[in-house]
Amino acid sequence: MATTSYVQVTISLAELGLDEEELQAEAENLLPQIKEVDGVEDADLVAVTEAPQGSKAFGGFELGTLKAVVNPALIKPLFGFLGRVLGNKSIKVGIKAPDGRELNLEASSREDLEFARQLAEDFLNKTNTQDSNNG
Repeated sequence: MATTSYVQVTISLAELGLDEEELQAEAENLLPQIKEVDGVEDADLVAVTEAPQGSKAFGGFELGTLKAVVNPALIKPLFGFLGRVLGNKSIKVGIKAPDGRELNLEASSREDLEFARQLAEDFLNKTNTQDSNNG
């Protein structure tokens, strides 16, 4: 029986130009929708203890930031959802592969998100391969 190694995807809405309460409300509104996306195993707001140094917090959570645990084979539906819901808004997406590698992307349009999805898929497809040409 094969086990799936999930990836952690962090979505930051901090570039939307909203005040702190509006930004957090936007993140809280997105949360139940993200949980319904195919391939998303779990999603939550990012707790302050997990927040990067220097980030703003609101009510115990990093301001406007969500995290999702996603099946890497189903990353496309998540990016499709983000494109539909946040299409022309600036967001940051961080992906942490099961092997610890990280990829950070920024997008401000549907086209950017589509390109980011392609980069994410390429990045995740290389997760389990050894690159013997470097060194």
